[in-house]
Amino acid sequence: MIVSENSVDFNSFERKIFTACCAAGCEAIKAQLEGWDKELAASRDCSVYRHKGQRKTVLKSIMGEVEYQRTVYERKNEDGTKSFVYLLDEAIGKKGSGYMSGLLSRQIAEAACAGTYRRTAQSISEMTGQNISHTAAWNVVQELGSRVDAQEQAAATLAVQSKGSGQLESKVLFEEQDGIWLHLQGKSRKKYGKTKEMKVAIAYDGAEKVGESRYKLTNKVAAANFESISKFIRRKEGKIAQTYCVNEIENRILNGDGAIWIKQSITDETVIFQLDTFHRNKAIFENVSNPDMKREIFRLLYSKNIDDLLVYIEALSNSVEDEKEREKLTTLHTYFTNNKDGLIGWHRRGLNLPQPPKSKEYRRLGAMESNIFTI
Repeated sequence: MIVSENSVDFNSFERKIFTACCAAGCEAIKAQLEGWDKELAASRDCSVYRHKGQRKTVLKSIMGEVEYQRTVYERKNEDGTKSFVYLLDEAIGKKGSGYMSGLLSRQIAEAACAGTYRRTAQSISEMTGQNISHTAAWNVVQELGSRVDAQEQAAATLAVQSKGSGQLESKVLFEEQDGIWLHLQGKSRKKYGKTKEMKVAIAYDGAEKVGESRYKLTNKVAAANFESISKFIRRKEGKIAQTYCVNEIENRILNGDGAIWIKQSITDETVIFQLDTFHRNKAIFENVSNPDMKREIFRLLYSKNIDDLLVYIEALSNSVEDEKEREKLTTLHTYFTNNKDGLIGWHRRGLNLPQPPKSKEYRRLGAMESNIFTI
């Protein structure tokens, strides 16, 4: 082709090169796997593993399907029985037929977080040498979810027994919790209804400055699930105990919107609850229309006169003539009364907390909204 006389279809050219590279990669993986299998055959204990020939199998990788041969062995068990094993499968962590590489599984899971299973299958098929269906994408995510669930359940059990594996020591731990209502489909929709609340929690030990006005939460852990309150708290504590040495934590600062399930994390006096500033202020703006009333409510709030604040809101609800305005003020009074202990931000209570380590700060809470979005 003469470039000066013809337009170049670079997209087709790029696709051909990509296909060729994937094919070469699959051949390289095949050669390596079969090479490892020969090494295992030569180094095995022949008195335990008897060579019984070779079998074909397929590994699904990001470059495409890799078909290769590996040796099957007859193994003598201690109880006198016999079983058949593939030493190569055990060495690379392969289980069952239709094995999918960890790298491909991770790409499918990440893509599923950003779109539908059908769109996930399409994007994976376009961006890798592998061609998958939306059902295959669904199966990968379910299998991954089962493994994560098993790991978190095991961590929760260890946390209950005070045997958490966390090594990170921190005197202060910040926790933020919130819920998000998600639309359900299929069998879940029939069982639970159109929507169901997913509980989300994060925990971290401070923040570090990464820009002129930007901060990053340090050593953050997260938990999310649809479980009951007690089971979710158990799971959350398991996640924390995987990272932190919980026996070293002297104070926990808990931030939330006042939901009952969130406040059940207040187990003793070491947990300091703070009503989320965003939700607190939002309640004022939504339920108080008069500017003067609103100004006085904020004045009482920031001067820490909480008892006077509640008396003032109750007096307003009894004095206004408009029925809707009275209902809103009553709603605000109930909300603030139920969360009276958390109306003042933790940083304004004069708490005697340990100083943060160098390069780390204890900042005002309120990172949950952005974490709800990303999680």
